Amino acid sequence: MPSTALVRQAMAYVLAGGRGSRLYELTDKRAKPAVYFGGKTRIIDFALSNALNSGIRRFAVATQYKAHSLIRHLQNGWNFFRQERNESFDILPASQRVTEHQWYEGTADAVYQNIDIIESYGPDYIIVLAGDHIYKMDYGVMLRQHVESGADVTVGCIEVPRAEAKGFGVMRVDDSDRILDFVEKPADPPGLPDRPDRALASMGIYVFATRLLFDRLRADAADPTSSRDFGKDVIPKLVAEGNAFAHRFTRSCIRSREEAEPYWRDVGTLDAYFDANIDLTATVPALDIYDRSWPIWTYAEITPPAKFVHDQEGRRGTAVSSLVSGGCIVSGATLYRSLLFTGVHVHSWAKLERAVVMPYVDIGRHARLKDVIVDRGVRIPEGLVVGEDPEEDARRFRRTERGVCLITQAMIDRLTG
Repeated sequence: MPSTALVRQAMAYVLAGGRGSRLYELTDKRAKPAVYFGGKTRIIDFALSNALNSGIRRFAVATQYKAHSLIRHLQNGWNFFRQERNESFDILPASQRVTEHQWYEGTADAVYQNIDIIESYGPDYIIVLAGDHIYKMDYGVMLRQHVESGADVTVGCIEVPRAEAKGFGVMRVDDSDRILDFVEKPADPPGLPDRPDRALASMGIYVFATRLLFDRLRADAADPTSSRDFGKDVIPKLVAEGNAFAHRFTRSCIRSREEAEPYWRDVGTLDAYFDANIDLTATVPALDIYDRSWPIWTYAEITPPAKFVHDQEGRRGTAVSSLVSGGCIVSGATLYRSLLFTGVHVHSWAKLERAVVMPYVDIGRHARLKDVIVDRGVRIPEGLVVGEDPEEDARRFRRTERGVCLITQAMIDRLTG
């Protein structure tokens, strides 16, 4: 059966309840999947866009931690599905549907508690997705492999250096990519048969036949020793029974002519998040967000065009190697390798270098910001200097070991209060 027919029998189930604690104050008000990325989108838009572009038309998104921002984004940007076209989009907050005291206790439980909702649509296959990674992938290719192999579960995976695999679920496979062992965050990750210095790491993407998945989830829910997690409980048991297969990302990744390598990023730390955003300002970035054949769908605010004003020596609105979104005003300021989200106003004589600036930030005159992430709605006072004195930066803001500073309004208020 071709992929186009299979995906219409599938549901994409996106797990979007995680906080992302390593992003610190950036997730104080929003879940990690709702964090802004790339000038216009949110992180979750990549998994959802992959599913939509793959041909899937039934979606469910499970939310939990500080979900309001995420839910509002989904309602605004993903409300175009129509039931009369056999399409659906369900937002499934943790709502104590099983007992009066039980929220989602793990990734597997976040699916188990909504079995009745999934059953009402009757999908033949479930594609479970993590909602917090940046990549482009055709899930139809993975689904076809799952069906043709007769696997109980197919696990999406990427190759990573073995030394970097300790933070992932890691697989040991045979020559046919049958999974022989699956270990969550091992101290000594197993290497590949032909490249012992490389390891296969889970992408948090799983394909199941719906009936089999429900049977497994019910058994898992009845096991008092289970942590209700796919990576720790459900997948290892299927691996032990010998019918779990790995799907390598290189087989289904989407690349434009401009993308030299398969692109997948976990932007779960401030440094990784900063790097992935700033990389978009490169002449040829590793991720092509301009690829019209595989668009990243999102909620697009109605805004006026970006505007650059003033043409005096030392007070000229300019941007070099930068991304500037709609509604921004660069007023006699200078940007270099910076990314401005919607509605940012940079006032005269300000200078930004390698800055990731979220929506509706106002940057005062004569401010100098270098290697910064500025949270939504922050008012940067006139003359503020960040990125030139490491000790002073660490005292005032959240500074990473690599020197990237996260700036929130609460931090600014402490300075000016």
